[in-house]
Amino acid sequence: MSMDETSFPALTDGESTAGRGPRSIPPSDVSVPTIRGQARDIIESVLDDATPQSEWAREQLRSRMESHPGNPERALLEHLIATRTITDEQTDEPGPHLVPEPTLPSPDLPLPDEDFGATVLFTRRSRRRIESILGDRMLLTAFQPIHELSSRNVIGVEALTRFVSDDGASADHWFNEAAAVGLGPDLEFAALQAALIAAEQLPEHVYVALNLSPATCLDPRLRAFVERSQLPVDRIVIELTERLAEDEYEPVVAALAPLRQRGLRIAVDGAGAGFGSMSQVTLLSPDIIKLDRNMIAGIDRAAGQKTLGAAMVAFARQVGAQLVAEGIETQEELDAVMELGMTSGQGYLLGRPSVQPLEWAAWQTSAEHEASVTGSSGPAT
Repeated sequence: MSMDETSFPALTDGESTAGRGPRSIPPSDVSVPTIRGQARDIIESVLDDATPQSEWAREQLRSRMESHPGNPERALLEHLIATRTITDEQTDEPGPHLVPEPTLPSPDLPLPDEDFGATVLFTRRSRRRIESILGDRMLLTAFQPIHELSSRNVIGVEALTRFVSDDGASADHWFNEAAAVGLGPDLEFAALQAALIAAEQLPEHVYVALNLSPATCLDPRLRAFVERSQLPVDRIVIELTERLAEDEYEPVVAALAPLRQRGLRIAVDGAGAGFGSMSQVTLLSPDIIKLDRNMIAGIDRAAGQKTLGAAMVAFARQVGAQLVAEGIETQEELDAVMELGMTSGQGYLLGRPSVQPLEWAAWQTSAEHEASVTGSSGPAT
């Protein structure tokens, strides 16, 4: 659910969730209210779950909170570590498994016992790890701003998932592991729900791009999630994270059609790792085409990239799609994409991912200031 510039280390105690790399934050530092606030939200959601299977988690979490009054993020992290330790121990014990054991291979194709056993153990542990994340709702959401380049107004955000984890695994690692054990859509829906709830605090003029795989787009649960959201459908953008096979286009387009009729938009990567073929972009008729970092990096110095960029600008205009340049990290890159006619962009130069509502509120202030200066009623699009 993320690309090169949107792959971040998991949230660990004492680390920042903003920017490319972690920085040290003293445990008592209260300058990161969002991390603490989201930790409280997660804790409250766990404690509000009255299902019998969650009773143990609720008791343990209450105990951790009593041990660390006023420090919910510490209580949450210790709860996660304790849960992880117990579930890992359970995977080594005999007894019923959460997933069926794989079928033994044919005698004609023998598999070494130790390799087979390792595969089974890995599958069991991976599934328990993902189920622990799902059960305890250990998900946070960061938003990276998408700017209208001429005015620098924030017109949208990309939602990025952060995992409250003790092992430092990246978001990509968690989603790949979930997919490997058949829980990919479940984890994506958990991330989707967290992002939609967090997005309620965003300025009303900002759209939200949510990274989803084709498999999740085909899941009938998606429509219900979107319809139950407090966010208007026309502020939601589904950003496809994987290249589709030839037989997937028609089903995905059909599955999203009812929501698109109500204003939902689709974004794809028009050049780079995700969607290298323009014919694939055409088949999906996206509303937004994103040029990934591989396309933008060094575009000010590469004639070939400039030529391709100019062609993408013309193509986007022809099909009526918004073009977003991703991964803008230098002033020279920004100048180059603007000279080519690209009107929207995101990247570290323009704004790093943030979990802080105070920063999100500043995007509203920026838009209001621009409107007062120009006399317009809203931000440029």
